[in-house]
Amino acid sequence: MVTKENKLEKTCSFYVSEYHLEMILVPYINKKIEEKYNVEIITQKNLKDTVKTLMDKINLEEQRKNKILNLNWGESKDFYEIKNKEKQIIIVNGNKEYIEQINKQIENIEEIDKLEIVNCYNLEEIGENIGEIRKQYKNILNTTGIEKQYD
Repeated sequence: MVTKENKLEKTCSFYVSEYHLEMILVPYINKKIEEKYNVEIITQKNLKDTVKTLMDKINLEEQRKNKILNLNWGESKDFYEIKNKEKQIIIVNGNKEYIEQINKQIENIEEIDKLEIVNCYNLEEIGENIGEIRKQYKNILNTTGIEKQYD
């Protein structure tokens, strides 16, 4: 029997600005799209303008740019139901309380086969709590990709 803990794989990421966040996320999302993952973005703050500016400046084929731009970079007021999709990744961006709220909603979904969640924290907002937050995750996403944490 697969337990709920085995169904959810959580990664964290830390950023200093929206552009920094997108510089971390875009290569990761691009790779996951190549691997045929379904990518969903749940963000507390509207990132449409900054991600468009970034996509205009990077070297990537137009079709891939459009796939990335067509993700929900807009503000997410409510969490929506996730269908039982294979190879599903949800990127959650917002303050600590928002991230915790969305994660609780995701964890309550019964029909998840396997799901990866990337929780993105603004360093300015979390301040000295970065060490406490890092301890809650096995992986960290940064500009070089996923980095495994070791105790």
